[in-house]
Amino acid sequence: MKHFRRCVRSLLLLLLCVSVLIPIIFVTIKLKHLSPIGRKEFVEDLSAIKYRTDAALRLNAIEQEAREDLKGPKQVIYEDRVVNYSSNEDSETQESENDGDITDLLERNETNHEREEAQQFHQREVSSMAGEKEQSLQTTVELDHNAHSRYRRMIDKKIKEVKDGHSNQTRVWPDHSLRSQSYKVTDVNITKMKDLMIRAKVYLNFAPPDSKSRLVKDLKQRIREVGRALSQATKDSRLSESSVQKLEKMEATLSKASLVYPDCSAMVSKLRAMTQNTEELVRAQKNQATYLVHLAGRTTPKGLHCLSMRLTADYFTLQPEERQLPNQEKFQDAELYHYAVFSDNVLACAVVVNSTISAAVESEKIVFHVVADSLNFPAISMWFLLNPPGKATIQIQSIEDFEWLSSKYNITLKKQSSSDPRYGSELNHLRFYLPDVFPTLDKIVLLDHDVVVQGDLTELWSVNMKGKVNGAVETCNESEALLRQMDMLINFSDPLVAKSFNVNACTWAFGMNLFDLQKWRQKHLNSVYHKYLQLGNERSLWQAGSLPLGWITFYNQTMALDRRWHVLGLGYDSAVRRADIEQAAVIHYDGVTKPWLDIAIRRYKGYWTKYVKYDHPYLQQCNIQE
Repeated sequence: MKHFRRCVRSLLLLLLCVSVLIPIIFVTIKLKHLSPIGRKEFVEDLSAIKYRTDAALRLNAIEQEAREDLKGPKQVIYEDRVVNYSSNEDSETQESENDGDITDLLERNETNHEREEAQQFHQREVSSMAGEKEQSLQTTVELDHNAHSRYRRMIDKKIKEVKDGHSNQTRVWPDHSLRSQSYKVTDVNITKMKDLMIRAKVYLNFAPPDSKSRLVKDLKQRIREVGRALSQATKDSRLSESSVQKLEKMEATLSKASLVYPDCSAMVSKLRAMTQNTEELVRAQKNQATYLVHLAGRTTPKGLHCLSMRLTADYFTLQPEERQLPNQEKFQDAELYHYAVFSDNVLACAVVVNSTISAAVESEKIVFHVVADSLNFPAISMWFLLNPPGKATIQIQSIEDFEWLSSKYNITLKKQSSSDPRYGSELNHLRFYLPDVFPTLDKIVLLDHDVVVQGDLTELWSVNMKGKVNGAVETCNESEALLRQMDMLINFSDPLVAKSFNVNACTWAFGMNLFDLQKWRQKHLNSVYHKYLQLGNERSLWQAGSLPLGWITFYNQTMALDRRWHVLGLGYDSAVRRADIEQAAVIHYDGVTKPWLDIAIRRYKGYWTKYVKYDHPYLQQCNIQE
């Protein structure tokens, strides 16, 4: 019996020892495992502090400003610490840590008027603190947790007042439109992640070269994690729970970095440098994009090149008599309505002809005169042999047929300095020789190949020109985006130009022009054109192109047409009103983004594509699609 009691007593003592000693041993091992790492990390972070001054000197930033001249930044923006707030308020008020969270809270629980009250109060609070000019920059950044907590309690109290309906905040709305523009934060977490990424990169620049501290490793890891999260989501609603956790880890890491690198002036300088570098990069990218767009505008798409080659090959398989177009007796009939198009683009010519005939009331009285360069003449001729323009008449000519042009065409034109060969092409300047190209005609309408005709143009022939030579739509209306002034393309610093022309004279546009060829011949305007063409070669009088030469040649000889005849800007201005387009007789894709290019403005392309026969075998073989 005694032996049994002794065994029980021994067993109880053993169990007691196990229950007491094992936890002590476990805690001791755990502390021994953790403390070296903590000490090592702390030492590494402290060792990085001594590099802080040297790192600030290595910043590729602008010269740091004097601390007393700097205005203290807003506390909400530059607050680096992560603080967990506890309160007896409702759970949603507890979780709000920034302005975006406050806005989200109000959107879920308050009406529109209550949201406006809280937002106005918050903005006034922030502005009042940011406006304290006497407060130094260092003091602003090193605000302690107590000050931040007091600020949070003020905001929480105000929100509670709004919820209880006891806010005495006065709402002042000077204009109804301002109410619709009330501030609203959306995608708060996405925006916050982007901001934290920028701050993390700044802190990395403060670290010494080849640093292997735990803080540097953490910053790099957090940047990678948040970067992946941003690449996978563009809205808060698409952020996963793990992404939100990565955001919290980033905030914790930045809070620690702000303690290691508390120098706010260095932060300001680095952010300024990053802003300057980013702006320079944006400017370079814009210049490159502009160059590429203009390069695309000057090139021929593969499909159009294929179409031209196929048509040219088939044209030369025809016999000479098969290449003749019908109704040649109408080419010189002055009683008909004559249109001229100078082009090297098969598809563009087809759209101009098709749209004009579709809108005409008496298409049988229409005569088209298409002039092409020698390279594209066979292709354009073959297209209209295969696709005759209904009851209308069409004449295709090559610029090589005008033997007199080589003597009248001033060789100085080819010396114009321009990156765009179209400005110095003979086709572009052939418009100044219309009386010689059509010696038997009295009037003619010149259409650019990048226009679409939507209305009947017959009434143009009855417009009273009042003795003027050129009928065109003016482009000197200051209220419109297509405003053009004489000094935009013409050098009025030249004494001859300043003496001969008025800088405030109204400008006009090529694209759809009515020319009185009889008055042109009487006033010998070709000699005016040649005179200034020669002077332009001797000194800089205008930018390259035919438009400034047109302004000079037809100065005081232009009759303003109603603006509904011709609407411009579809090749560069994405804000042309649809109502103006719909009621216009002619719409013009002037600019770089032509409708047959992939870079065309999509909202306008349909007006052009509806006149293209995409089911045509040639277009299908060349993979030309809408």
